[in-house]
Amino acid sequence: MQQILVYADSLSWGIVPTTRQRLDFHRRWPGVMENALNGGRRRVRVIEDCLNGRRTVWEDPFKPGRNGLTGLAQRIEIHSPLSLVVLMLGTNDFQSMHPHTAWHSAQGTATLVRAIREAPIEPGMPVPPVLVVAPPPISSPKGPIAEKFVGGETKCVGLADALQTVCAELGCAFFDARRVISASPHDGVHLDADQHALLGAALAGQVEQLGVLTAY
Repeated sequence: MQQILVYADSLSWGIVPTTRQRLDFHRRWPGVMENALNGGRRRVRVIEDCLNGRRTVWEDPFKPGRNGLTGLAQRIEIHSPLSLVVLMLGTNDFQSMHPHTAWHSAQGTATLVRAIREAPIEPGMPVPPVLVVAPPPISSPKGPIAEKFVGGETKCVGLADALQTVCAELGCAFFDARRVISASPHDGVHLDADQHALLGAALAGQVEQLGVLTAY
């Protein structure tokens, strides 16, 4: 069994826009990706570590535990051996209580990549490669989360380019989700079920291209 860790936020957790409900695993993009990668002589398990409101390296002033750096190294240790870590964070860095730019958020992701590579895994276990996924841009926040994300559509501009630069510097893989999906028109931030399906299929193809999985 080969394992992929998805370390992300509510976009990957599968929250249904404008509700507090959650899509079933097979409809969330990590589940779609797992199903696409399995088959034949290969068995892949996608481990979801997706927390609503998670930032890259900052705290939420209203909810504890949303700093993505806290405990990350231990999560890598817990789930090792890993064939790949998929990082898809950044959206919550642009909530209205934060002044961050796309550059700040990309530097936060760079810090997470370094933490993954320095995690205290058991001797002989592989340091997992990292695939950074740039989330789709925030469009026009509306509904219950409108105040939380007011101004986010401006602050997030340039995130994909900044993340691609960071990935080139760190030597890790990169995928720009806006190539295949966009934020829900219902709340301007999260993903509708059809977008989960598209992203899961696209990322399965990206993982195949990376060549990190083997058949038994």
